[in-house]
Amino acid sequence: MSHTTIYFYAQTDAYAEFSNFAPYGVALGGVWWRTVEHYFQAMKFHDDAYRERIRRCSKPKDAKALGMTRQIPLRPDWDAVKASIMLDAVRCKFRTHDHPRALLCATGEAQIVENAPMDSYWGCGPDGQGLNMLGKILMQVRAELQPG
Repeated sequence: MSHTTIYFYAQTDAYAEFSNFAPYGVALGGVWWRTVEHYFQAMKFHDDAYRERIRRCSKPKDAKALGMTRQIPLRPDWDAVKASIMLDAVRCKFRTHDHPRALLCATGEAQIVENAPMDSYWGCGPDGQGLNMLGKILMQVRAELQPG
């Protein structure tokens, strides 16, 4: 049985709402984050002041740039916790916002793939063989949101 595959990545693509850069904020850790990207990038660090600097960025690309620095040490457990942090943030986004939730639920059984050419962990990577962890998280959240 063949299923459709839905690819998303750029803010101009269909299903741009699935991107962590999409303008759907999340309330996590007692504060409001403009996007999932802001939250995710900030969680890389234990430094509260730096987390707050990331939270205050006006654009997700700026939050990502701050998150990519290695001037400030990454939390030592980052590799172990990054997938669960992403799951929490994505789950919160789709529970909070009606439009992206409806769009996600309407994808049915489709495979969801982040078409990120430079990311073989969260996306499909340059050769399409990446782990697609963000797509897998989206499909997990979709299953949780289905009634029954």
